[in-house]
Amino acid sequence: MKKLPLFNPIYGIRPAKGKAQDVIAPPYDVLDSKEARAMALGRPLSFLHVSKAEIDLPEGTDVYSEAVYKKAAENFRKMMDSGVLIREEKPCFYVYRLKMGQHVQTGLVVGACVDDYDSNRIRKHEFTRPIKEEDRVNQIKFVKAQTGPGLIAYKQIAEVDAVIKKKVNETPEFSVEGIGGVIHTLWVLDDESDITTIIEAFEKQKAVYIADGHHRSAAASRIKKYMAEARGAAHTGTEPYNTYLAVAYPVNEMKIWDYNRVVKDLNGMTPEIFLAKLREKFSVTEISGQAKPAARREFGMYLDAKWYLMKPAVPTPSKTDDPVKALDVSVLSDLVLDKMLGIQDLRKSTRVDFVGGIRGLKELEKRVNSGEMKAAFALYPTSLDELISVADDNQVMPPKSTWFEPKLADGLISNPLL
Repeated sequence: MKKLPLFNPIYGIRPAKGKAQDVIAPPYDVLDSKEARAMALGRPLSFLHVSKAEIDLPEGTDVYSEAVYKKAAENFRKMMDSGVLIREEKPCFYVYRLKMGQHVQTGLVVGACVDDYDSNRIRKHEFTRPIKEEDRVNQIKFVKAQTGPGLIAYKQIAEVDAVIKKKVNETPEFSVEGIGGVIHTLWVLDDESDITTIIEAFEKQKAVYIADGHHRSAAASRIKKYMAEARGAAHTGTEPYNTYLAVAYPVNEMKIWDYNRVVKDLNGMTPEIFLAKLREKFSVTEISGQAKPAARREFGMYLDAKWYLMKPAVPTPSKTDDPVKALDVSVLSDLVLDKMLGIQDLRKSTRVDFVGGIRGLKELEKRVNSGEMKAAFALYPTSLDELISVADDNQVMPPKSTWFEPKLADGLISNPLL
């Protein structure tokens, strides 16, 4: 059976002309049910009716119940049947641009080869949580399409840059505004020569990297196995379900934000004792204004309405020693959260929470000043180079190490299973 290329054109399902602004929705996993219900109010075509279908069922409905997946499938089919969503007549790539303020990144919507995910050519850096993975599997099974794209990073390729540069000079299929004022612009890339150029250019790549969307990717792998078994002898290995929906951007255009930590208590210590313990391992300087780290190995701390800038006074691991232990998030966990505060498992501990850098340091102040949290730690963002080093070493990052922004939207492109 012939293996598919790393990246493949897809029979994309997208909003019909003039409908994209009505359809666009935030990623399913950045809103809870209450927020989704409020956002979809008065917006009957919002893709939230597919990605968060519990909003069309009685409040309190279990979001993982079969009723929710059935409702999602029903709503998706209605959007197809009414012509709100249309399916391409032939497989295409798409150019997808995100613009947030002055930041712009332009990449490709692709069908990423599931076999390459399974063989780790599409490299991972996070564990998945079973309940979230199962949720995506059920959503895809019922809707019969992958409706939320994963985010992939690749090292810059000149031939691909040239195709994208040429395409963005043309009129886009649509340009619409998502949450946070982010502008989402899409071009259909259906020229056979350009498609061949893209396929061949990526076939030369040793690896690409999952930036965000590990659960979507893992679910697609399980769906492929499920569909292949269900179809038996009819399975050819070239059906759309052998790929998964992703948007790939060159690493030089992507932006990782800091992912900060807040803790509920000081493990029985007073602030004074805690500061004294910190000074055994760090240089700790109280500063006026916010202590936003300006480089690796700088940490900001907010405690008792004061900001401190901290730098390790003891040796810390280098990337060549261990790319995971060398991450700033790992250094903070090792020296402070674990050894001083007794927070050893970031996945399970109820004493720590995480705040994306897009919310700013004021959010850290707010969480501590309210009394909900006792202290906050601001970190310098993990770099894409660090992410790649971890993935290439076949390791995983600590939880909540990377926050990518701007985020892709749901509803603008879906990938059918057949």
